[in-house]
Amino acid sequence: MLITRITEDCRVCKKPQTIVVADTYAYERWRTGHGYVQDIPGLTPDEREMLLSGCCGPCFDSMFPEESD
Repeated sequence: MLITRITEDCRVCKKPQTIVVADTYAYERWRTGHGYVQDIPGLTPDEREMLLSGCCGPCFDSMFPEESD
């Protein structure tokens, strides 16, 4: 199994984010529109969000805080 390392800057804070994808095949399927980001094993929710929107976890959380009861 090939490992892919992806480094991109967050679109909000501009800080570089590095994601290590352990299953390059699943990543390529998602990237080419033939799979779902949820099918890439081993990614955290923050890493999935970074791939989907280009926004890191802390920035996403600050833009969309959890609602309190």
